[in-house]
Amino acid sequence: MQGRKIVVTGVTGQVAEPLAVALAADNDVVGAARFSDADARARLEAAGVECVVVDLATGDVDALPADADVVLHFAVSKTNDWDTDLRANVAGLAFLMEHHQRAGAFLHCSSAAVYRGADDAPITEAGQLGDNHGVWPFLRTYSIAKISAEATARWGAQRFGLPTTIARLSVPYGPQGGWPAVHLEMLINGSDIPVFDGPARYHPIHIDDIVGTVPGLLDAASVPATVVNWGGPAVSIQEWCGHLGDLTGLTPSFRATTDTIPSGHLDLSRLDDLVGPTTVPWKDGFADMVAARHPELLAPPRPI
Repeated sequence: MQGRKIVVTGVTGQVAEPLAVALAADNDVVGAARFSDADARARLEAAGVECVVVDLATGDVDALPADADVVLHFAVSKTNDWDTDLRANVAGLAFLMEHHQRAGAFLHCSSAAVYRGADDAPITEAGQLGDNHGVWPFLRTYSIAKISAEATARWGAQRFGLPTTIARLSVPYGPQGGWPAVHLEMLINGSDIPVFDGPARYHPIHIDDIVGTVPGLLDAASVPATVVNWGGPAVSIQEWCGHLGDLTGLTPSFRATTDTIPSGHLDLSRLDDLVGPTTVPWKDGFADMVAARHPELLAPPRPI
């Protein structure tokens, strides 16, 4: 992607910040957020991202350029208050799509958390939806708000003739963090890592692969909206924590429970058809994450 005017919402987030920085090298990138984190704003501006304050909860998006070529919507409200999160995630998206109705493409980042999940059978985009994250008290609103936002994205695509892709992101990770980074901290602290009591695999996807697949996801935008699962190779928590243990010399301890999210094993055949397979091997990606976050834990290479 070169020479395009791109709006990235939620630009101070774990995924959107490095994505905006990468795109700013060759594009005119406008980053939208509330910018309560002054350090994040400074990093973005230093990378050439124009920062614009918006508030999706109130529909305050007028400061964003209405002539943007594409919009990458990564903003998400996770206050755990139903009124706040539905207003920001659902109504806020409607305001955003209305404002950018003349864009060439709109990418709405949804989540694999929209799937009910039950067994380890790969879930296609037509899979059963449900309150996947409701078992976590701190994310009671998350799955329902994401499902509701998808309905708004579908409506906006048809209402405005706005080519849209709804990408259901699995487990993003990288130097900036992610669920595997949480497990790394649990290994360091000697905490038991909860795993679903039954088959459970997910699809960790490195930030480099997220950046690399965005152009293809935008090319796939359509009316009605294109819906696609978005992730990397299928890996269980036990496997990735075992690899983290190999990298650091720490021994993971697991606790089987039903009070965690069930298997998120996705069928990625549509993603492969649209953008091709991801390219970062997950073990290499995890080593990259550990090197960035806890380099002191990596064993030195053996002498030849």
